[in-house]
Amino acid sequence: MVSDKPLLGIALMLGFCAVAPLGDAVAKLIGQSVALGPMLLIRFVVQVALLFPFIALSLRPWRLSPAALRLCLLRTLLHMAAIGLMFTALRHMPLADAIAIVFVLPFLNLVLGHLLLGEAVGQARLSACVVGFAGVLCVVQPSFANVGWVALLPLGVALLFSGFMLLTRHISNETDPIGLQFVSGLMATALLLPLLAFGGLAELAEISWSAPTAREWGLLLSVGALGTLAHLLMTWSLSYAPSATVTPIQYVEIPIAALIGLAIFGELPNAMASFGMALTIAAGLFTVVSEQASQRRRLQVPQDTVAIKSAAE
Repeated sequence: MVSDKPLLGIALMLGFCAVAPLGDAVAKLIGQSVALGPMLLIRFVVQVALLFPFIALSLRPWRLSPAALRLCLLRTLLHMAAIGLMFTALRHMPLADAIAIVFVLPFLNLVLGHLLLGEAVGQARLSACVVGFAGVLCVVQPSFANVGWVALLPLGVALLFSGFMLLTRHISNETDPIGLQFVSGLMATALLLPLLAFGGLAELAEISWSAPTAREWGLLLSVGALGTLAHLLMTWSLSYAPSATVTPIQYVEIPIAALIGLAIFGELPNAMASFGMALTIAAGLFTVVSEQASQRRRLQVPQDTVAIKSAAE
């Protein structure tokens, strides 16, 4: 892994922060006229089509062991469910609000790591989690007042992506990231095709296929292309710079989403939502900085031990 080009890594992560909310904005546009099932199917078909040249031309490893395939299937189901919930939330919620609520994910990962894996967290970072979650609630409250329970869907997205990321880390040692995304796209496509066929037979509108118009085809293909590009930009960013360097940059996505929402939909977060976004960003940045300091201390302890032993000798 290349990790000596931090400026390139930061630039790629900034690209992700611009592309990801733009893809969500296009999904919000198309979500008013196209059912959820076809949106998901085309999203993953485009992912497979775009990644296939990388697999074919570069001979990247993409075959998985039976155990890893089972985990990849679970990962794919979580990914499909998370995207489905996000697309549904975007039909009813302002773009920036939905994205800001999803940013409860870092705090969720921290708490779950402490409760399930026994990872040391510390009082300061736990306090940051409380503040960050309070910020998310400030964003949820006005949205909940306007659209009801749909405002809680981004919290479900965060929970699903937490499991998605955990499985990704577990599988990543066995395959190339692009290969993993390619296999995941194939699995999602194979799962969605019979689901849409069943939806058509059962006359379930949200999971039935209906022929999109030319404009809808353009937007649907854009959703798939932007979603795939965003994931690749994040993957490439992490290959050129350490996670601790580029993770804080992700919080730029929230104000970018607010600007895109204002430009395309005329959406402007109210005072409480804006305050909540600021709290979430501040708590998230504190969590990242605290984690970096903790890592430096862990690395410094063995060095100090060696130095003491050398002096004693």
